[in-house]
Amino acid sequence: MPTLRHLAESDRFADVVRVLLALGGITAWCTIQGPPTAIVPALLGAIACALAETDDAWRGRLRGLVVTLACFTLAAIVVRATIAHPALFAIVLPAGTFILVMLGAASGRYATIAAATLILAVYTMIASDVPGGAGLSAILFGAAWYGLLSLAWSVFSPQRAVRHALARLYESLAGLIEAKAALFEPVRDLDRQSLEVAYSQRNLHTVQALASVRGALLDRTGRRQPRGRAASRLAMFFVAQDIHERIGSSHYPYDELVGALYHSDIMFRFGRLLRLQAAACRERAGAVRTGTRLRSIALPRGALDDLRDALDHRRRAFAPDQAVDDALAALLRNMESLQAAIEDEGSLRDDGDIALQGDEPRSPREALARIRVRLNRRSMHFRHAVRLSAGLFCGYLLMQALHPSHGYWILMTTLFVCQPGYGATRRRLIQRVSGTLGGLVAGWALLQLLPGGDWRLPVLVASGAAFFAFRLRRYALATGAITLFVLLCFDRVGAGYTAIGPRLLDTLLGACVAAAAIRFVLPDWRVRRFDDLVADALLAYGRYLERIAAQYATGKVDDLPYRIARRDAHAAQAAVAGNVAELLTEPGHAPERGERALRLLTALQAGLSHLSTLGVHRQALPPADADSVGRLARHVADAFDALADHVRTGMPSSALDAPAPPPEATETLRLVIRQCRLLARVHDRIAALPPA
Repeated sequence: MPTLRHLAESDRFADVVRVLLALGGITAWCTIQGPPTAIVPALLGAIACALAETDDAWRGRLRGLVVTLACFTLAAIVVRATIAHPALFAIVLPAGTFILVMLGAASGRYATIAAATLILAVYTMIASDVPGGAGLSAILFGAAWYGLLSLAWSVFSPQRAVRHALARLYESLAGLIEAKAALFEPVRDLDRQSLEVAYSQRNLHTVQALASVRGALLDRTGRRQPRGRAASRLAMFFVAQDIHERIGSSHYPYDELVGALYHSDIMFRFGRLLRLQAAACRERAGAVRTGTRLRSIALPRGALDDLRDALDHRRRAFAPDQAVDDALAALLRNMESLQAAIEDEGSLRDDGDIALQGDEPRSPREALARIRVRLNRRSMHFRHAVRLSAGLFCGYLLMQALHPSHGYWILMTTLFVCQPGYGATRRRLIQRVSGTLGGLVAGWALLQLLPGGDWRLPVLVASGAAFFAFRLRRYALATGAITLFVLLCFDRVGAGYTAIGPRLLDTLLGACVAAAAIRFVLPDWRVRRFDDLVADALLAYGRYLERIAAQYATGKVDDLPYRIARRDAHAAQAAVAGNVAELLTEPGHAPERGERALRLLTALQAGLSHLSTLGVHRQALPPADADSVGRLARHVADAFDALADHVRTGMPSSALDAPAPPPEATETLRLVIRQCRLLARVHDRIAALPPA
């Protein structure tokens, strides 16, 4: 039974069960009570509504359902009214596509609804392609039925989405700790740039997981004071933020630390302790996912005690090195605090700032303002909207030229394959074509093996549910499942075998249209946007440093302004990491550009690590020391602002001078000054790189 419990508590289980119930209910109703011809459009409507679903609480899901059904109704009516007039439809299709994609610029929720509306529009075309298909009402009925089922599910299971988001977050933190442990390998001449790039990619996933949890918590707590389990999960989120900052810190350059400690086992012991802490994070993730009572996770104390002993032996046996000794002492304190944070079950302080900043627009005016900002040629949203509109327009012209009555899979393939980035489009193209081929082969075999009639209905329902089981992690399998689903839908009206050949041809044609669109219609090569993202990260670093420095005067407080500055810095660095991953897959750029991008990424990662170190060790200093920290931080922040202009425009940038710590400085002041000197080294590394 543990296997069944593990399956029931998996991330996708609830989604798959909802889809299974929705499709099964529609199939049973249309077979027993309703008109059999309504089954295909009703099933397509339910799937489109499921694709529009977000992990909101029931109030947010109700608002989303109302907006979704309104968009679905409008889109379906427009398609039905214009599809019989090719010239008019050729105008409405790209115009509607552009409007819907730009609607997604308002927020992630609107982007999901807009994408699902486009899918429903194509499903409406496919339903009209089915002989004897029912009308518009069946599509909307299927969408409404799934929406009501999803709404009821969220009412009776309000915290499931938060639990799974938190579990994914702690699993991501575990992976990040393991990536950090790899940097402590006590090996000379190690390819640390590759390890740092791998760490940056892990950090990108962690930043996305943090954003997912924050959105789920904000939707369920709003401005109310959380109570009970909601308060516990909010506290766990704040603990996860603290863990993330502590993992990200870097007290001394790793290659220099390996050289200084090469003849001891200290680096190995740090790495071993980190791996034990990663395992504890995974244990915490499992407890959160299954909803079991959170017990205190006690890490093996022996590893931490052995590390303390090793550091004591070094201080006794080796000549003093103040810089290395200070870094090791601060690193040990950070590891002790990290261990305590991982063991912490989380509790909210009555006097703490627990406010969260949301990403959703607070009014229609704000949503329109966000869209208006992106109505320019430099915006990725605008370029993708133009590109997808052009792709669907060309796909429709191709459909009219080849088989005007039965070519809507060309449009569906173009819609699913054409992504905002070149690398994502290429991956999706390969997955879509291979999945469609596999689905058609499986469909042909099932049509041969299974008896006709209602015997095929369970396979029809199961294939629709399988699409949702695989679509986020194994898209090729998901494509095969949905291809089988649609093929069996056509089989319901006697067109199963005749759909196999044309659907494969349409998929290949649609994939070619998507590839041509991403290559030739406002191509958004990541290398062109890269310097702007680097400049944005440098500006965010400056604001983060200013927030940190202020707390060396007032004391450590994780208030909302500080958390926003920290989040913006990590989000900006994650945007650079994601851009580099896409940039390296694009054709045509010179190899030196890819090498420059990797060097900038690792430099930015080093800068964020030193900022995190300053954030980890925040504490109130004497007024004179706090003033010194404030002046030094402003000096470094101003230099990073100037460096952002240098990266964006190619203007000259001078080296950044940072003073050495005075002999009489306290240990904390020495740490701050040394970290600022390391930030100055990062500044000079970036300034020394040639412009793009």
